[in-house]
Amino acid sequence: MRTLLTQPFTLDDVTELRRSVARCAELSGLSGSRLADFVLAVHESVVNAVEHAGGHGHLRLWTVDGFIRAETTDRGTGIPDRYVDGHRLPADFAATGRGIFLIRELCDAADFRTGPCGTTVLLTMRLRRRFAEPWSGSGSRSPTGRAPAAPAPDHVVIPGRLTWRRAG
Repeated sequence: MRTLLTQPFTLDDVTELRRSVARCAELSGLSGSRLADFVLAVHESVVNAVEHAGGHGHLRLWTVDGFIRAETTDRGTGIPDRYVDGHRLPADFAATGRGIFLIRELCDAADFRTGPCGTTVLLTMRLRRRFAEPWSGSGSRSPTGRAPAAPAPDHVVIPGRLTWRRAG
């Protein structure tokens, strides 16, 4: 695991934080639309914390096993289930609810843990092969159960939890 960024934030930090995330993600191997998608998703999770969870939070960005991950945490009152569980675009006339929908659409994986003491949003994107860190765990298999040298499939399924889709 390589930590790229760890920083508390408020509204005053949002613009510079977005630039820092873009710079770190690009240096880690994201480019083009995948870079733009990841940066927008992270930005949206930060803005949601500022807007809905007391005006501040914490962002951590790191790479591990060929993925880049961003974790946004806050100490707000939690996200209502109707938003967290939403995998459909809200109606045109809806005033809220698009941020989480966008986050889910833009990233390979998005995990939301929320409750009355705060929310943690974990966003994940697969890095291109040549930038991916080698698997450093013991044994010859990664946590996904795949041999590290196997060519990238169209999607990766982690049993019982996540499906990673490979964007064009």
